[in-house]
Amino acid sequence: MSVEIIDCAQNSDEWMKARMGIPTASEFSTVMAKGRGGKGESKTRRTYMLKLIGERLTGELSDGYTNHHMERGHAMEEEARNAYAFMTDNDPKLVGFVRNGEKGASPDSLIDENGLLEIKTKLPHLQLDVLLADKLPPEHKAQVQGQIWIAEREWADFVSYWPGLPLFVKRVNRDDDYIKTLSDEVDKFLAELHELMESINQRYAA
Repeated sequence: MSVEIIDCAQNSDEWMKARMGIPTASEFSTVMAKGRGGKGESKTRRTYMLKLIGERLTGELSDGYTNHHMERGHAMEEEARNAYAFMTDNDPKLVGFVRNGEKGASPDSLIDENGLLEIKTKLPHLQLDVLLADKLPPEHKAQVQGQIWIAEREWADFVSYWPGLPLFVKRVNRDDDYIKTLSDEVDKFLAELHELMESINQRYAA
């Protein structure tokens, strides 16, 4: 499938419509989740699948929840982007949504022809933890590699930010072995989603 870049503001109605009913990079860790002890079905994975099916059947997004930390994170994203641009002399280009077949991603910016930017805002104690570890936090690996995969890029700069603390920037190169595993899991997830949705439609057809 070819990459489709949808030029819209993130969190706008157009953005929400573009991502409706498809797995996105921010939830790829959920798609890859296993049941307890690595066996059986993950409850969070099944819940995510049912949410996407619900979106397809109703035409309404399932997730409308925000909290104070999420709202502040959105507000600080531009500060982090400007600090990154100054530090690296890169020119981040805002992007709405990147769709590649039945999957998508919302990078915080695209960088030149081969890179992208993913920004996280972290509370001070978490920012210090990231700075001390000096590596991509493992909980963000699926999202970052997923964005590289969806957008067909070669690298991502992961940025973690909190005002008054050093900006954390880590270059993450494309990991084709990991992306192959991720691709297989997303394909499996979508196949199960289609099968379950067809079963629901047949069982409750008028």
